[in-house]
Amino acid sequence: MCNCCFGQGYQVTLQAPQYKSGIAYLTYYWGTNLNVADSAAVSNTGTAIFKGATKLPGGIYVVVLPGKNLRTDFLIDKEQLITIKIPDTTDLLNKTVVTGSKENVLYVQYQKYVAEKGKQLEDERRAFTASVTKQDSALHEKNYNLHNTELNAYREGIIKNQSTSMMAALLKAMKEPTVPIARPHTRADTMVNYNYYKNHYWDGVTFMDDRIIRTPFFLKRIERYYQEVLPQSSDSIIKDIDYKLLLARNNLEMYKFLMNWLTDEYINPKYMGQDAVFVHLFEKYHSQGNTSWLNQKQMDIISRRAYMLMANLIGAKAANLEMLDSSGKPSALYDVKADYTVVVFWDPNCGHCKEEVPRLDSIYQASWKNHNLKVFAVLTPDEKENAKPEWEKFINEHHLGEWTHVYKTKAMEDADFAAQKPGFRQLYDISLTPTLYLLDKDKNIIGKKLTILQLNELLEVKWKTKS
Repeated sequence: MCNCCFGQGYQVTLQAPQYKSGIAYLTYYWGTNLNVADSAAVSNTGTAIFKGATKLPGGIYVVVLPGKNLRTDFLIDKEQLITIKIPDTTDLLNKTVVTGSKENVLYVQYQKYVAEKGKQLEDERRAFTASVTKQDSALHEKNYNLHNTELNAYREGIIKNQSTSMMAALLKAMKEPTVPIARPHTRADTMVNYNYYKNHYWDGVTFMDDRIIRTPFFLKRIERYYQEVLPQSSDSIIKDIDYKLLLARNNLEMYKFLMNWLTDEYINPKYMGQDAVFVHLFEKYHSQGNTSWLNQKQMDIISRRAYMLMANLIGAKAANLEMLDSSGKPSALYDVKADYTVVVFWDPNCGHCKEEVPRLDSIYQASWKNHNLKVFAVLTPDEKENAKPEWEKFINEHHLGEWTHVYKTKAMEDADFAAQKPGFRQLYDISLTPTLYLLDKDKNIIGKKLTILQLNELLEVKWKTKS
């Protein structure tokens, strides 16, 4: 009768007689976090019942006991009428009994074996570190390798002999590729290993199985792949994510997980030029209605960020800035003729600008101007007329007369707004000052949002390459 009643839903019964009250939580892994799937009050007999009319998606779930200090995890897959008995909270691993799910029999066996092997591996590692003779070192290294081999063999046995189990699917998804050359001696050997590792990194993962996203390890694999394994050029990343999202297109949960992580990762990228990845995600997926689960506020944030980046991607033609110079005459960025142009957006009342702008001129005078580089400096405050006296005073006091200094009056900005022309803040993504851009002879963007030292290093590379 119970099986019939809950055939379309779930019921997880917690029996923990040590507790007489409180709230227990049924949670699941989502990246590094535990998300709450359900909660239940604990009765005076220590029983809490989590139940719902819809089946839970598969994955590793965690029951968090009242007080949130203790927890125990288990698998949920097809069988969802499960009882968890905890007679003793001092040894949750060995005393907890999960019934109603064959998957958890294998999971508990695996947990106990891994705990034992993990202790043996740690003991051998410590013994190796403390070794004082070559013989001791060799012995503990041998023992460590033996335990590690046994652990891997145990995992392979589950994958082979329990191939249809959820445990096998999880182990395949966790499995690291074994490189072909154990001890590389040349750069060619290293490249062979790298290419093999990259090409086989996802061998055990099917992007149609969303059970693996409700685990503590899948997010780490995603992060490592995109941050360390894959080449960090935007072209390589874009090609790869399009393929991954294509694989996941028929599994909404996997698709959502990947899209959400990729959007968060590249909306404020760690490396210059990777903002092209975020713009690609916006243009191909977000703006096409392929992320319908996001609310309006989230879409507004994503859209605004994309529009701030579209005009200033690395390799793109820099937007022309038509302004007035310090004498009130028209002056445009494209009027500057130089092999390289540094565009600096700054505010004379900004404390950081007061430090960095003189440093920028020092390196300009010492080196840059000898390479036919010119500086185009844009005044950024909203009330520019009020800032003009401070601006002119700063320019004169720090002898910045060799730069082209420009600004726009409020009337000019209002006219642009009325004509629906984007302002320089949107065109160059200006939210902080100072902000530095580097343009080549044809006004293509080759560097953006760099520190002075980073900008100098980039220029030195360019000059060396040119020579």
